[in-house]
Amino acid sequence: MAGDEKPGLSYSARRRWSLVILLVGLPLYVVAVVSVLNWLDRPPIWLELLVYVLLGILWVLPFKFVFRGVGKEDPDQSDN
Repeated sequence: MAGDEKPGLSYSARRRWSLVILLVGLPLYVVAVVSVLNWLDRPPIWLELLVYVLLGILWVLPFKFVFRGVGKEDPDQSDN
């Protein structure tokens, strides 16, 4: 391991994984949540909205490290 390598995913790997998560994982998550809620008896609309909002925020927490800094310039890229 070289002295200048950082542990974890590189910037380009985080960008690729963030795209995969957003384009493949998020739609699958939405379909799964809607399917599970449809199996249950339909709750009142305010409770259903609350569940969708909470689950909409909850999905990103495990992937927070992947999305961190993806919208910024590559910090490892030289300024040449």
